[in-house]
Amino acid sequence: MAIFRTRRPEIGSIALSAIATLYLLALTNKSFWSHAVAYFDHAWIAMVSLGAALGLTTFSILTSLSMKYVTKPVLVLLIVISAAASYFTDTFGVVIDKGMIANAAVTTEAEAGHLLTGSLALHLAVYALIPSLLIAWVKVSHRRFFSKAAVNFLFIAPALLLSGVLIYANFAGIAYALREHRDLMVRFNPAGPISSAVRYGLSTYRERNLVVQPLGTDAKEGARIASADRPVVVVLVAGETARAMNFSLNGYQRETNPELKARGVVNYRDTTSCGTATAVSLPCMFSVYPRKQYSDWKARSTENLVNVLTHAGVSVTWWDNNTGSKGIADLINFASMTHRKNSPLCSNGECLDEIFLDELDKKLGATTKNSVIVLHQLGSHGPSYYLRYPEAFRRFTPDCRTPELMNCTAEEIVNAYDNTILYTDHILASIARLLEKHQDRIAGAMIYMSDHGESLGENGIYLHGAPYAIAPKEQTQVPFIAWFSKPYQAAMGVDTACLSRDAGTPKSHDNLFHTVLGMMDVQTAVYNRSLDTFAACTRPAEHKNRAPAYHAAESSPRIEPRGVL
Repeated sequence: MAIFRTRRPEIGSIALSAIATLYLLALTNKSFWSHAVAYFDHAWIAMVSLGAALGLTTFSILTSLSMKYVTKPVLVLLIVISAAASYFTDTFGVVIDKGMIANAAVTTEAEAGHLLTGSLALHLAVYALIPSLLIAWVKVSHRRFFSKAAVNFLFIAPALLLSGVLIYANFAGIAYALREHRDLMVRFNPAGPISSAVRYGLSTYRERNLVVQPLGTDAKEGARIASADRPVVVVLVAGETARAMNFSLNGYQRETNPELKARGVVNYRDTTSCGTATAVSLPCMFSVYPRKQYSDWKARSTENLVNVLTHAGVSVTWWDNNTGSKGIADLINFASMTHRKNSPLCSNGECLDEIFLDELDKKLGATTKNSVIVLHQLGSHGPSYYLRYPEAFRRFTPDCRTPELMNCTAEEIVNAYDNTILYTDHILASIARLLEKHQDRIAGAMIYMSDHGESLGENGIYLHGAPYAIAPKEQTQVPFIAWFSKPYQAAMGVDTACLSRDAGTPKSHDNLFHTVLGMMDVQTAVYNRSLDTFAACTRPAEHKNRAPAYHAAESSPRIEPRGVL
């Protein structure tokens, strides 16, 4: 062992910092450089100047941290972070921003397991383990403290000065590229992922003592629902990762919606999501704030749609077959379907969406009051699309049978994804059939809206979660579908022919909050009729009692958070 130690190569801390900087820039920033080439177009000098400035800054930071007992752990940590981030950015084209960190923080073990593949392990072995072992092996020579500080300063000061000169000399070109493409710096490893994690941590810390403000406490039943001869029941299906362009109802060349087409649903063909990931879109869908005013802080500090419905006396239930309600259902009746055991529909902590149907049938048969039932689907969540549908719905083949999408052809990926849409079509049609089955005792309706879409390799991008400013339409255009039973149409005065004529007008997640309040005829000051998708095609109530629209900037009395009901 002593002989082994004497043969260990020795290197100075500044030299090691320089080598680590070159490694990080050259081998873990493929996505950054490829996007920089595209974003800077032919402004090569500006692009090279930015890259050199980032390298000099990184070298300066690493050199400033090149202290005994600190250098090696810091370098290993940065290399591991960069290697992991580079795998997802290079393989799937995703951006590790604050939203993506939030998604990772709330993901389930089963969901995360689909991303822990052999390709990831190999990538980490090559780009993280091997360089980390080399760093651990070499012997780093350090000067005495004051001598080290002086020598480090002689390297850091010129490096930072040159970095500043490069930025200043090419400021116009660099500023323009970064202003127009805000995702570029988020792609830079390891600074991008680290800054995103810090921002997420700070926002989470800020929310530690969050107090939820009440919303719509004036809510009450309207005359129409009060005079209904049977309980009014709305099943609200929150879809997952369904993109509108793969729905045949929207003109897709494949027949992916045969059952919904036969049900005569109302389909809104131009609907935009609030975000590109569940952690943003789902709370935004149920929030009173429109996308342009929405923030995570506002959503968490204000009651949402399900709370307003509860204030009006509506029975609200949330059944979840995904990763939870993201705080939306904290104050109402909540049940997770993924914890079911001994069910042929469940495996490894995940269940097919048919898990909802038997329970829904029972609940509808026992419902005695006006109700909203929220079903949060697993839907089309990737990359393991093939696990989202049973064999009977494996209609489009060959389909990709692995979460490692890079090992499948474009055709196989699309086939697997289209099978998930075909299965969702079946689930939605089955819900409509159940509402129809019980229509002798309830007036039922269904509304479906997906949280966000999905990229299937277009322009080298896969999955979802792109920053909204640069997100492709594949991730922001979502399906929005409604179905109404005959008793519901009669009781609530809905004209479906009128709705179908209006189905081509643009809609968005901004509409969901007010549309559901309108569907349940809830009278409250927070209701905005102009955002109610169905209002123009609904027979006026016997008396008008609509207050002005809620303005997001208005404040409400503060209350302490309540426990789960």
